[in-house]
Amino acid sequence: MKILVVSDIESNYIWDFFDKANFKDIECVISCGDLKSSYLSFLVTMLAVPVFYIHGNHDRQYLVQPPEGCDCIEDKVINFKGIRIAGLGGSIEYKGGPFQYTEEKMQKRVKKLIRSAKGPIDIFVSHSPTYELGDDPTSQCHVGFRCFYSIYNMLKPKYHLYGHNHFTYSSHAKRILTHENMQIINGYNYYILEL
Repeated sequence: MKILVVSDIESNYIWDFFDKANFKDIECVISCGDLKSSYLSFLVTMLAVPVFYIHGNHDRQYLVQPPEGCDCIEDKVINFKGIRIAGLGGSIEYKGGPFQYTEEKMQKRVKKLIRSAKGPIDIFVSHSPTYELGDDPTSQCHVGFRCFYSIYNMLKPKYHLYGHNHFTYSSHAKRILTHENMQIINGYNYYILEL
């Protein structure tokens, strides 16, 4: 299965120069947040596959105009073609906003997600990275969540897809990291994940 992972910046390659042939084997799209609603609606229309999303810290517009035809997986575990996918959006709180959370508030969401999952998952989707795994400790707003380690330990995902740390401004941003037996993938711009 091929999954198109998108996050943080609308790709010119996809949006302005779209060629469906370049994405013919894609079976779904997963957005890790901070993208225009219209971009996700474009993807679901042009690719004709499900688009699953969580909120980024800048996705206030989704409260008024959510992406049309797309499925929010915030605080949920879904099953797509036998693949169990769980989502938790938002970033660490740094100046307030609907999708910013203290470590304590995110911990409550993590505990609730673990209870509702009732067993292992395949893919964990978040906007923010995990503390010391893809985050930027030099930037208050780009520090990751410690509580995501509970998801790793309890739900045993094979993949963690996230965004938030752009390659253009963070020297700490890397595309792929490995933690134990899990791949951690920064979906900035776009990435094609092959399962």
